Amino acid sequence: MTTDAELSRIGISLPRPLLEKFDEILNMRGYSSRSEGIRDAIRSYITHYQWMSDVRGERQGVITMVYDHDQRGLLQTLTEIQHEYAGIIQASLHSHVTTIKCLEIILVRGDAAQLKSIAERLMSQKGVEAVKLTTIPIEA
Repeated sequence: MTTDAELSRIGISLPRPLLEKFDEILNMRGYSSRSEGIRDAIRSYITHYQWMSDVRGERQGVITMVYDHDQRGLLQTLTEIQHEYAGIIQASLHSHVTTIKCLEIILVRGDAAQLKSIAERLMSQKGVEAVKLTTIPIEA
C-alpha cells in the first residue's frame, strides 16, 4: 500500500466529455476514486509503452488509429507522415465512423524501430484520439 508521503499530487485539464466517459467507466468497474482509475490508466499506458519498446527485428503489423476529421491541418499532417514511411506501409483502409470521427487501419511491414516510429509520430498529433500498433515477427 502506498503511503501519503509517497504520493505526488498533480493537476490535469480534460475535456468534459472525456472526463464524463472516464467517470462512467470508473463507476461501472467499481473504483472508489478517480485517483485509483488514473493510476491504473497510467500503469496500463506504461505497460503498453514498455511492450512496444521490446519489439525488435523484422515485423508485420497493423496500426489502428482513431482521429478527429475536423482537427485543423490533421489530415495533411497524417498524409505527410504516411508518405515519409511509404517504404514500410503496405496498405491502408479509411472508414468514416461519424461525421467527424475516422478510423484508419494501416498495414505495415519492416524493422520494428520503424514501425514504432511511425506509430509514435501518429500518436503524438493533436486530434488523434487513439493509436495501437500490433505486430508479429516475420519468421523465415
